[in-house]
Amino acid sequence: MIEAPFTPPELFTDADAALARVVALYASQVQHLRQKLRDYVAGQDLGGHVRAWYPSVRLHLGTTPRHDTRLSYGFVAGPGLYETTLTRPDLFGAYYREQFALLLKNHGVGLEVGLGRQPIPVHFSLADDEHVEGHLDPERRRRLGEHFDLPDLAAMDDGIANGTHEPGPREPQPLALFTGPRMDYSLQRLRHYTGTAPEHFQNFVLFTNYQFYIDEFIRLGHQLMQSPESDYIAFVEPGNVVTPRAGRQAQPSGSPPPRLPQMPAYHLVREDGSGITMVNIGVGPSNAKTATDHIAVLRPHAWLMLGHCAGLRNTQQLGDYVLAHGYVREDHVLDEELPLWVPIPALAEVQLALEQAVAEVTQLSGYELKKVLRTGTVATTDNRNWELLPHPGPERRFSQSRAVALDMESATIAANGFRFRVPYGTLLCVSDKPLHGEIKLPGMANTFYRERVDQHLRIGIRALELLRAGGVAPLHSRKLRSFAEVAFQ
Repeated sequence: MIEAPFTPPELFTDADAALARVVALYASQVQHLRQKLRDYVAGQDLGGHVRAWYPSVRLHLGTTPRHDTRLSYGFVAGPGLYETTLTRPDLFGAYYREQFALLLKNHGVGLEVGLGRQPIPVHFSLADDEHVEGHLDPERRRRLGEHFDLPDLAAMDDGIANGTHEPGPREPQPLALFTGPRMDYSLQRLRHYTGTAPEHFQNFVLFTNYQFYIDEFIRLGHQLMQSPESDYIAFVEPGNVVTPRAGRQAQPSGSPPPRLPQMPAYHLVREDGSGITMVNIGVGPSNAKTATDHIAVLRPHAWLMLGHCAGLRNTQQLGDYVLAHGYVREDHVLDEELPLWVPIPALAEVQLALEQAVAEVTQLSGYELKKVLRTGTVATTDNRNWELLPHPGPERRFSQSRAVALDMESATIAANGFRFRVPYGTLLCVSDKPLHGEIKLPGMANTFYRERVDQHLRIGIRALELLRAGGVAPLHSRKLRSFAEVAFQ
């Protein structure tokens, strides 16, 4: 086995010092892999299997922990040994520092930082602009696994988040929802699906199922970049095309891709990462799950769904808004990870922000606000042609559930937010009423889009601004935490 020089674990009582050791360990391990891969590509005989290890952090607590019971994270549930592997401190450094500081404050014992027991797959060691393995001939590419560790899906499941992970008798309890390999896997997927590097993603995320919203977000992003007083310092588009704010020293960079990725992402960047990312996930619960599965590793403070829906009540008008306070889950893509008997609660902070944003943007309040906004249950289906099922079919179930709207993504996004402890919310806009004969027609749809997309998007952005202004601590509700919750947010 060919490994980098061993660094013994060390106990730290300072979060900055602990993070510095993580940075040093990760850099040495990744550099070891990169150099050996370059040697292999150059045709050298490596003389054995090359291995590098993820850094890890351990907490050993010998007594029953005492902590502020109002906290939703930053502490462990009981005495024992806790551990997680870490990756990309260049990207997650501020996040790690916060988690380290909370553990040190709440438990008063040191954190042990060293090398973990999970090897770094060679593919995850490459920089974004490195593609050296592409120069390998077919035979040496086939034999890559003989000399390096390759991604092992068995080390990347979501058992911790799902509450199904059971450590062995001598294994430590998890400290975080995601291990280093799981995070690296999602970072690779984000580049592929969204066309932008993970470091551009912001802590507040909007999802949509229509390109019209993205077109408006792009227009708004470029408009904000023309103002030197804007709170946002850059606007980033697929291909990592960066437009800096007027007056900044930074220069535009990146180049648009020849074609858009499957789920293009756009980012209004703030200096502290608390800006807004918007992703066009397209139509369907599978896409919604894919996007949220991977964005979750970035630990955003909130994500919201803005999209169109079928209105199910005769009293609704096209263009009315629906604020979801409950979900009927007929999307099926999360049935194995999150059983249907698990309720998906509405989060008060998000609900209030969305309602306030609707009131501010529409200039309506009180009883008048009810003209355009209805709060109720949203049903999500995986069958786009549910209207063609035998009658009475799904409409009977929707009526029994008190659903006021139906779409194909919202329950999935909310359920994955619940599963991954990411605060979530949904504000939809009624674009048709199929149960009442008002189906989408080209002319009617175009008029609807022109009149409502801009207002709907401004409401979503305003809601995230209100959440940001209110501070992130109230957002991370204890309602999203389990009995024996991991310590990391």
